[in-house]
Amino acid sequence: MADLARRRTTAVDKSEESEPDVRFTYANERTFLAWNRTSLALIATGVAATQLLPKFQIAWGRRILGLPLIALGAVLAIASFLNWRSNEQAMRRGQPLPRSVMPLVLCAGIVVVGLLAIVIAAIGRA
Repeated sequence: MADLARRRTTAVDKSEESEPDVRFTYANERTFLAWNRTSLALIATGVAATQLLPKFQIAWGRRILGLPLIALGAVLAIASFLNWRSNEQAMRRGQPLPRSVMPLVLCAGIVVVGLLAIVIAAIGRA
């Protein structure tokens, strides 16, 4: 830990890379894997919505719900890799970790799908 503190407080050439503490590398990897589990869950839920839900009053209702979930899962998988890679590079260079937009994208996507579900359910009752 003292070595990490020393690296952060001393002026280090940013182009110079060093091996980060293995605990940080493992934490970054676990975060990457957690985002990918979420991605797989979104894709599986989207496939289930398009194939297993009963037909709605609205034509294409199941696809309107399922396809955004599948797309969100795919975007999240790509973003998780890019985030993992940029975190790894920052740790090797002794730089602060970059901010991630993934929580915002995930939240916005789920809100949109939730609103679509409300609209489809409301129209189905009418």
